[in-house]
Amino acid sequence: MIPQPYRVVERKFETTDTVTVTLEPVGAGIGRWAPGQFTMVYAFGVGEVPVSISGGSCGLIRHTVRDVGAVTHAICTAQPGTVLGLHGPYGHGWELDHPPAEDLLVLAGGIGLAPLRPVVTEALARPGRYRHVCVLIGARQPADLLYTHEYGAWRAAGAQVLVAVDRADPSWRGSVGVVTGLLLQARFAAPRTAAFVCGPEVMMRFAARDLGYLGVPADRIRVSLERNMQCGTGQCGHCQLGPLVVCRDGPVVGWDVAAPLLSVKEL
Repeated sequence: MIPQPYRVVERKFETTDTVTVTLEPVGAGIGRWAPGQFTMVYAFGVGEVPVSISGGSCGLIRHTVRDVGAVTHAICTAQPGTVLGLHGPYGHGWELDHPPAEDLLVLAGGIGLAPLRPVVTEALARPGRYRHVCVLIGARQPADLLYTHEYGAWRAAGAQVLVAVDRADPSWRGSVGVVTGLLLQARFAAPRTAAFVCGPEVMMRFAARDLGYLGVPADRIRVSLERNMQCGTGQCGHCQLGPLVVCRDGPVVGWDVAAPLLSVKEL
């Protein structure tokens, strides 16, 4: 797949090691995408990585990237005017309307908020679609929280936004503890809720377990799997997880499908 050229038009630090880059197509671009899908982002002369789409409109695409390796470092340090390559979009997204639900619960840990951000913005752009929109956000410490400048707007649009950190600093006045501890404060009717969960695998397992205890059916809990995705097209096989090829059959799947697969340790 030949990457389509995209120019960096904005670069914004979210945390000390995480950057959101806004990209505009130099030509036709990659076309329409859905929340939960990803693209392969190519840094010319360095390599490519899969990155979840964290937003965008009118042809623009936003990617929130953590600087953890050579390719992600090249993306995070790309200055406005730099051209990167994109191809995609790939994978199955969150599917906001399936299954039909009265309430929407978004539960994110760390950078897991990035692929869930389009869910929140799309849900809030459709007033009346859900009775309650609840957004639960967790991070290791306050400095690791993403998109903090948007929480006020989400609340103003009607969402319940609850935030917890594992370790507080002297300025923190919010909840301290794991993000799943916020579930008892969230407003949702469990049997009629669609729950979308993304973050570290251990967090997703505990979140799905607790949601199940509260009465959310497993097929109404959806998680995003991102094990070892490399090619984005299902050809290399690196992301095979049981019968699934994550980049092709995921990354978003129902917990009823994911639960037995995530019980197998990653080698």
